[in-house]
Amino acid sequence: MDAKVTWKGNLVFEAVADSEKPILLDTKRPERLGPGPMELIAMGMAGCTAMDVISILEKKKQNITRFEVKIRADRAAEHPMVFTQAELVYEVTGHNVDEAAVRRAIELSVQKYCPAHAMMRQVFPIRQRYVIYEDQGDGSQQVVAEGEYVLES
Repeated sequence: MDAKVTWKGNLVFEAVADSEKPILLDTKRPERLGPGPMELIAMGMAGCTAMDVISILEKKKQNITRFEVKIRADRAAEHPMVFTQAELVYEVTGHNVDEAAVRRAIELSVQKYCPAHAMMRQVFPIRQRYVIYEDQGDGSQQVVAEGEYVLES
């Protein structure tokens, strides 16, 4: 993979990788034009595992109507302010979603398929939780299962 960032002024950079789809990087300021580099790392990890999990759930013929992966990454107080731990929460909404299928999809993602997770777990602990909702069909949802996937060492 190749990537580059090009300075656009202030602390704004345009980032482009092999996909040739540019994004703007910025830092904390009122007129912010894009996410910061550490935000991209967190979003990349959540996106990597999300793509795996939804793909696996679709192959398992799960009836998913909404899917989100949220990440909470804590950072060190002192520079270089690295991530010290993270929690991924997989929120799966659908009809009669099988909890075992969700757990297996998470397991396959974090143990086999997601390179971002595999790399980051070498540096800091990552917790995986899931919540499964039954789609009520009227815009509402009801929790039917929740749990934690613990990566075996």
